Amino acid sequence: VAFNYNPASLALGTKTGYKLFSLTMVEKLDCIHESAETPDVYIVERLFSSSLVVVVSTTMPQRMNIYHFKKGTEICNYSYPNNILAVKLNRQRLVVCLEESIYIHNIKDMKLLKTLLNTPSNPSGLCALSINHSNSYLAYPGSATIGEIIVYDANSLSTVTMIPAHDSPLAALTFNSSATKLASASERGTVIRVFSIPEGQRLFEFRRGMKRYVNISSLSFSHEGQFLCASSNTETVHIFKLEQMGPSGGDDAASWTAYVGKMFSAASSYFPAQVSGMMSQDRAFATVHLLTSGQKNVCTLAMIQKLPRLLVATADGQLFIYNIDPLDGGECMLGEGTESEGSEVTETQTCPSYAATAALPASGPVTATLTGYSEDGGAKKGEVIPEHEFAAGPVCLDDENEFPPVSIQKYDHFL
Repeated sequence: VAFNYNPASLALGTKTGYKLFSLTMVEKLDCIHESAETPDVYIVERLFSSSLVVVVSTTMPQRMNIYHFKKGTEICNYSYPNNILAVKLNRQRLVVCLEESIYIHNIKDMKLLKTLLNTPSNPSGLCALSINHSNSYLAYPGSATIGEIIVYDANSLSTVTMIPAHDSPLAALTFNSSATKLASASERGTVIRVFSIPEGQRLFEFRRGMKRYVNISSLSFSHEGQFLCASSNTETVHIFKLEQMGPSGGDDAASWTAYVGKMFSAASSYFPAQVSGMMSQDRAFATVHLLTSGQKNVCTLAMIQKLPRLLVATADGQLFIYNIDPLDGGECMLGEGTESEGSEVTETQTCPSYAATAALPASGPVTATLTGYSEDGGAKKGEVIPEHEFAAGPVCLDDENEFPPVSIQKYDHFL
């Protein structure tokens, strides 16, 4: 299951294929597209609200297929030396994560730009790619034994910083929509931290719980970045509020929690680092108690019908939508008609083309320094370059109204 960003949408891979849904109302899901051509889909990622979708199946786990689903055609496919564990994409880059390597493609022509070889062992394919129009920050584990985060600029193809985030290996990563913050959790699952990007300074530290270690399966910021939700293999989903404590006055001064927080912050220099760290951790602003626990789930925060909602999709095919009180928080209430199975399915959405989405103007200047990288995508002798094929069917690759120009490269002399 993969959630997309506002407008909220859902991509679902199953044993029989994949489905794309739009979430514009709490009462029902709108099915945009359904495909049964590829069985056993375990990765399905859609480029925002465009017609481009990336699919990976367990029948061919080393191959990535990229489709124009409105036309029912394949744009291209790439094969890699090992199983694909994750795919992330934005308007500039498409990133493919293997256990010990990462491939960075240009989304406009699918050309391979850079291969990051011999990355620390990453068996879950953990990585995050920012969605901001003006940058493409990529975050991935910098160590297999401790919670180091490498932040990489996928536009300029250079490392930005290394963040020593946790003592234990990483379990979850996510950027906010403006790519100014990065949230992380470790395999212990007790503490969630938020860092500034690109500096890597710690901004917030939230305690999910102390009684037991849990497996945090997903982290997600709200679109405006005010809230952060976290789901795990337990029955509780936590929502944290990112609030900086002001120097004086206002509602913060009237809050007992804020007052105590300021006292601890002022006294933190007198305590050992571990003690002061514990004192600065904030509890959840709001919580959700799921009906069941122990199964993998994915959560996100979205605006649906002009109200903030928490969405939780579970491995057994259920989608739950909860209302959030943005002022008082507390226990979130479950809405009605939120089960994905049996929901009324209507095709009401029109999807812009892949090219139209990829070509949307940036909100700021993009500096992509590719000097020194050859036409083959910066590959060096001895690197393993994925083979790729383009569809030989009715796809019109030179139609710039639907597809960006695509040039076929030969990599045989590297293999």
